[in-house]
Amino acid sequence: MAKLKLGPIADDKPLKISLELPAALYRDLTEYGRLLAAGGTPVEPAKLIVPMLERFIATDRGFAKAKRQSPPA
Repeated sequence: MAKLKLGPIADDKPLKISLELPAALYRDLTEYGRLLAAGGTPVEPAKLIVPMLERFIATDRGFAKAKRQSPPA
């Protein structure tokens, strides 16, 4: 199995997402969901978006530094 940055996706309550994705990105998300499932039921692209964004923000050193240096809102 491929070593993916995301782990298992939590099964949270459903939510609605309304956005337009380029077709190539949608295909990549679909394939990522298939690989993440490791032979099980593929993870829907919409369920990947939040964990991917959370992971991106959590590992963005520039964002973390700026967040520490900015005054609380």
